[in-house]
Amino acid sequence: MATFDYQLLRKCGEDVYISNNVEIRRPNLVEIGSHVAIDSGFYLTTAATIGNYIHIGPYASCIGGAKAILELGDFSSIAAGARLIVLGDEHLGVGLVGAMIPEPYKDKVVGGKIRIEKFAAVGTNSIVMPGVTMSEGSVLGAGSLLNQDTEPWTIYVGTPARAIKIREKEKMIDFANQIQM
Repeated sequence: MATFDYQLLRKCGEDVYISNNVEIRRPNLVEIGSHVAIDSGFYLTTAATIGNYIHIGPYASCIGGAKAILELGDFSSIAAGARLIVLGDEHLGVGLVGAMIPEPYKDKVVGGKIRIEKFAAVGTNSIVMPGVTMSEGSVLGAGSLLNQDTEPWTIYVGTPARAIKIREKEKMIDFANQIQM
């Protein structure tokens, strides 16, 4: 089995592991920091800026094409099977849907960026919809659907996701500061 060609990436830090069967459709649009692990089966079609101390679990996906961008802040994570839809058709009937439809016939497109700030986490088998920002320290619980921005250091669960609890942040920030010294 061939190994991932890190030289194709726009930028790549130190201590980066990308599994052999990861597909990064546009590696020239992807920047990866240091201490990053991307597990088997991850599929990425967008541009991306991936910070430091990041883990992307197996069989997660991020779609939206070359005009879309995923931003992952330091110490954030995406768990197994999560789906991030960065840019997509609105599906309200104003046009045809699909990546290969010519512009004059396309449905309205929504989104363009998903931003997952420092210390934020997307749970297993969760879905993040176009245009969402997950604020610092926020968490999306397993199997949830997030269709709106989150508040900092808040845990969200359900479909659609709703806030259920505030996280304590001091210890996480302290540990992160110690690691980065």
